[in-house]
Amino acid sequence: MNSMKNNRHIHKLLLFLALVPMACKDGDEYHSLTEKMDALETPYHGKLSSEELLAGTELISIKEGEHTFLIPERKGQIKSYACIECHTKPVSQMKGDGVQKAHWDIKMAHASKEIMDCATCHNPEDMNHIQTLTGRPVDFNLSHKVCLQCHDTQYEDWKGGAHGKKVAGWAPPRASMTCVNCHNPHDPGFEKKLPVIFNTKKAAQRQEGLDH
Repeated sequence: MNSMKNNRHIHKLLLFLALVPMACKDGDEYHSLTEKMDALETPYHGKLSSEELLAGTELISIKEGEHTFLIPERKGQIKSYACIECHTKPVSQMKGDGVQKAHWDIKMAHASKEIMDCATCHNPEDMNHIQTLTGRPVDFNLSHKVCLQCHDTQYEDWKGGAHGKKVAGWAPPRASMTCVNCHNPHDPGFEKKLPVIFNTKKAAQRQEGLDH
């Protein structure tokens, strides 16, 4: 009995410590993390289900090592595929005044210019495919094969199911998002954002309701 009471007191103490206001910086308009969350929190009206996010998207089966699973088909989701419909001339001839610009304004924030440029992944001689570092063509549906050349640790985790978002549950057949479903290949970093729900705060409110 005493053990149960002690556990309850410890649980309350942990929740209390988690919600202790953090000291605000000089000039900060918020006095605590909780206050900031209250001010910035907005209702979430997006889609939470991966199945809904991928509604109408075809899934294709791939085999990576000993793992066989499903991934979203990519080429059907690219607005301007096939690329050769526009790339009728070499890239060097399509630049310049009087030429309609499509994606020349894309800014690379992936690696330094000394390491990476457009031709690192795109093949100027075969725009319908991307390519490996050795120039071998890669189907756009299998773009992860380009990513794994530099991101092999993430690739090993992904093919085993430990990295990336699942399209469905863990029960077979497993279906997973690919690298480009979550990361912009030209700018793969994620912007910092607040969580949709401040879980610690909500947990404390639920506990307070149970205590009453």
